[in-house]
Amino acid sequence: MSDPAITNAVLSLRDSLRDIGEVAWSRLTGAAGEDATYNPFLSYGYLSALEESGCVGESSGWVPKHFVVQDEETGTLLGAAPAYLKSNSQGEYVFDHGWADAFERAGGRYYPKLQVSVPFTPATGPRLLATRDTDPDTIRRALAAGLKSVAVRNALSSVHVTFAQERDIDALANEDYLLRTDQQFHFVNPGYASYEDFLGQLRSSKRKALKRERRDALENGIEIDWLTGRDLTEEIWDQFFVFYMDTGRRKWGRPYLNRTFFSLIGERMANDILLVMARRNGRYIAGAINFIGSDRLFGRHWGCVEDQPFLHFEVCYHQAIDFAIERKLAVVEAGAQGEHKLARGYIPVTTHSAHFVAHPGLRRAIADYLAHERRDVADVGAYLSEHTPFRKTEEHS
Repeated sequence: MSDPAITNAVLSLRDSLRDIGEVAWSRLTGAAGEDATYNPFLSYGYLSALEESGCVGESSGWVPKHFVVQDEETGTLLGAAPAYLKSNSQGEYVFDHGWADAFERAGGRYYPKLQVSVPFTPATGPRLLATRDTDPDTIRRALAAGLKSVAVRNALSSVHVTFAQERDIDALANEDYLLRTDQQFHFVNPGYASYEDFLGQLRSSKRKALKRERRDALENGIEIDWLTGRDLTEEIWDQFFVFYMDTGRRKWGRPYLNRTFFSLIGERMANDILLVMARRNGRYIAGAINFIGSDRLFGRHWGCVEDQPFLHFEVCYHQAIDFAIERKLAVVEAGAQGEHKLARGYIPVTTHSAHFVAHPGLRRAIADYLAHERRDVADVGAYLSEHTPFRKTEEHS
């Protein structure tokens, strides 16, 4: 398939990252320690580990169909989108179950659909990838148009580009994708020298509450370890996997990631991973996994085998802030949802997705729904922004 927006270029689908290659993919996504916008979830190591471990594939309903743009003459990769043919709406964190149910009750067929995202990962990042050797905006427009063409030619109901950056949203909006917003909570580090420096920006009552919470979380002899790089042994992964599976069973019924996946990312991107582990009497009882980007820390999964008041908040949120301040990272993204994060110094941030819907009637209904939803998200965000724990401007004077 060719696209008139780019000269001498061919667009196609690939069934695996292996068909693209690590070197070519890394030219699009950057490399750890080298690229100012490195996002670990878009790395070859992360995405290939999902494929090789079997976390994505027919059984999970996430079948890789990566969309690529190549130079017709040289075969050089110019752009790509991490894409998956979906037979369900699990593991996406941008919920369209209601759209699917309504369409199928009306006699339509919602699945399969095409999902452009990182599986099981509600973290904003690049979705329409382009090399710096070409005009990136042109490549992004070609990808946005090409994804629609794939859907139409293959009788897919829709294309969903989720947790996308603004430059990708702009390209998708120009191709008449429907825009959707949601809310997350991020810690923003303006350059704090220490955790005490951060606390100094909070209202007095909030400062006292957080100090008390952190003190209570570490009662009964609990100690915290930060594990990364060579610390991530197979024994450590065995222990963390027990925590992950416990939370998965209680919250979802079926965890998305398997034990092999953790071994693979430990081999391929250990320096991009931070495990925050809570220890008591020489034994780890809880932990959270985080991924380290060029300027931010991404909090993902947590679990425990012993209940301790406030330990979840300490391991997942407070320790992430400590690490970000120490490493001079600008942002901590703490995952989907969770207004309880607000009281712990995380502020509301709007996330974005874009959706192409092939059926005109379904598209009109969804467009009307999204117009109302965007207003609601904006209203809630404005309200929450007024109720952060930070001191008001006049309190600083």
